[in-house]
Amino acid sequence: MTAILPPARLGILGGGQLGRYFVQAAQRLGYQVWVLDPDPDSPAGRIADRHLAAAYDDRAALDALAAHCAAITTEFENVPAPSLEYLARTVRVAPAAAAVAVCQDRIAEKAFLQRHGLPHGPYAVIRTAADIQAADSALFPGILKVARFGYDGKGQSRVNTRDEALAAFHANADKACVLEALLPLDAEVSVVLARGEDGQTECFPIAENSHRDGILDVSIVPARIPAALADNARQCALSIASDLDYVGTLAVEFFVSGGKLCVNEMAPRPHNSGHYTLDACATSQYAQQVRVLCGLQPADPSANCAAVMVNLLGDLWFDGGALREPDWPALQAIPELRLHLYGKNQARPGRKMGHFTVLGSDLEATIATAMRARRLIGVRDDSSSGLA
Repeated sequence: MTAILPPARLGILGGGQLGRYFVQAAQRLGYQVWVLDPDPDSPAGRIADRHLAAAYDDRAALDALAAHCAAITTEFENVPAPSLEYLARTVRVAPAAAAVAVCQDRIAEKAFLQRHGLPHGPYAVIRTAADIQAADSALFPGILKVARFGYDGKGQSRVNTRDEALAAFHANADKACVLEALLPLDAEVSVVLARGEDGQTECFPIAENSHRDGILDVSIVPARIPAALADNARQCALSIASDLDYVGTLAVEFFVSGGKLCVNEMAPRPHNSGHYTLDACATSQYAQQVRVLCGLQPADPSANCAAVMVNLLGDLWFDGGALREPDWPALQAIPELRLHLYGKNQARPGRKMGHFTVLGSDLEATIATAMRARRLIGVRDDSSSGLA
């Protein structure tokens, strides 16, 4: 394809923090950006060259985006695939609707992994209560996950028995689910990559992740896993991108269980565990998203240092029942720390409001500094993070 060059106009569906970083990266490279997001006060919409406050399936808004933008991407996987298909009739869209459709449905995602011989854990597709009764007993204890629109732990329930699975299934209005066996975890890691139209692909350093209540808490880069395992993770992510004929920034999350990799899920977009690339890498995951969308080669993804990213959730804005501003001066006093706030207008418990990244030459010292900063700002510690 012919490269799309500045000052061309780009479009993005989705106006959250990932979209905001895309807008900033595109504008730094000289592009204009239009954002389509139904929230009139969305973080990305507020800094975009134009914000279309409309639903993702609003044909008039989609027509305006297609008429005025040279290429269009998406901020998150839950944008309706038919909207991407509609846009692709008249304008370049990346990633393609077909790839997004696989990543936005856990049933389709599991089938894709199975079809291509990619490592995945034991699972069963649950469409009815009878499917739970028929499920292999080896899947208990397990995790019941809604097939669509589940993220950051939403729509997921740990179930120890069939009765608990049935209760969780009914609590989710009998929506289609997957039941996954609960694996003993050595670690969780993720690979973020950028793949161009010609198949050229660049992988960022692998992140080691810990979660709290289903939401990413801390990412450590480089991941503390054997080199051979890291290479296997990269090769698996490259295979996924190739098999999807993917164009864009893609994240692949893995469980490490018994020393072996197991694909957890794919995200057809930049990823929370890739936020560290903003401060630690030669090119950020968002700049890569812009580049490959515009037909440019993905740039150097190498890291300049070790990095530890810590998410800042809306819980930090509350002291008991009272709303308060977190102690930012305590963080700003740490010279190795880079604070990012997303410009969201309302804090809520569990809502991602920002993050910070600590940079350093020594990984263990960088981890220690990040954990100290995490305690200073008031993030509670417990054994679930494995980092206390």
